[in-house]
Amino acid sequence: MKLELIATATFGLEAVVKREIEQLGYKILKSEDGKITYLGDERAIVRSNLWLRCADRVLLKMGEFEALEFEDLFQQTKALPWEEWIPPDGKFTVTGTSVKSKLHSVPACQSIVKKAVVEKLGECYGISHFEETGAEYTIKATLLKNRVTLTIDTSGAGLHKRGYRVCDVAAPIKETLAAAMVSLSFWNKDRILIDPCCGSGTIPIEAAMQAKNIAPGLGRRFASEGWDAVPEKLWKEERKAAFDAIDNDLALDITGYDIDKRAVEAARENAIEAGVDDCIEFHIMDMTKLSAEGREGGIIITNPPYGERIGEAKEIEKIYRKYGEFFKENPTWSLFMITTDKEAEKKTLGRPADRRRKLYNGRLEVCYYQFHGQKPVKSE
Repeated sequence: MKLELIATATFGLEAVVKREIEQLGYKILKSEDGKITYLGDERAIVRSNLWLRCADRVLLKMGEFEALEFEDLFQQTKALPWEEWIPPDGKFTVTGTSVKSKLHSVPACQSIVKKAVVEKLGECYGISHFEETGAEYTIKATLLKNRVTLTIDTSGAGLHKRGYRVCDVAAPIKETLAAAMVSLSFWNKDRILIDPCCGSGTIPIEAAMQAKNIAPGLGRRFASEGWDAVPEKLWKEERKAAFDAIDNDLALDITGYDIDKRAVEAARENAIEAGVDDCIEFHIMDMTKLSAEGREGGIIITNPPYGERIGEAKEIEKIYRKYGEFFKENPTWSLFMITTDKEAEKKTLGRPADRRRKLYNGRLEVCYYQFHGQKPVKSE
């Protein structure tokens, strides 16, 4: 069955998610702020959830239409083939948003969509009461400028919830953002990677998972795993293929440092859970002691503290000053860093970044600064 799927994305990561979808072999229909629409089938639901590293969710698009009156919303919602996806015992809830639309009351829109789906399913199954004891189907009604898009969430919990974060520390970076930072850098499996402020290890772990070709969704379950319309055999086949695709013999040079002993212990536990503890080293260290140890062409990818709390400003200044010293001494190294600080370029390397990208770390607007190092001179 040909389906329209939507991969939602954090603002600024649409191009990264689009590239991931294309690498999975699916045709892009439309790329918009916060979402990529593409063509797939039932297997695409499985594969997308297992493999998309930087997307937030995978939604099944049921329909799109204009609605200026509640009657329009009801009738056009009811006309959609809900019975193809939701069985008689399906548990379904309706969420919604409305922006610049005549139908601005979200609770009213949710109620009408729910009523329309219930009426359609009641007519198809010949029942008037739904137990809703089966698999979950979260329907979302998105109204934008009077245009209604109706979807069903195939993911459940957001895709950033990989399942490996068994230990946490304050202000962790989302796994999807960490994966995007790695994807947008020049790092590859043959290069040195360091995160001097690794926290619970998210950036090194996501890098190792990419290098070893570990599907990010292997360690968790998804809402659509309980759906009759997505056969269980597809999940078994795709999970087996994903396990077979892992490169377990890969040697990597990845190191994470943090001044906090608790953070380093958490990072080690998370790496074990993610299956990459054999290729990452975590050490307790003040990043101001950072040294390249004579190695060239390495990459630093990091999410340093932003100094949001009182008393942190001086510590942040030390970190920035160290980066300036480090890259002056090691010109072949590159720095990829996100921060809320709009003067980070001046404070770190004292020059404009080679590239900048506006992103969001949770609700915080950040800039992803990319400083490219010189190419190492090859020894003859």
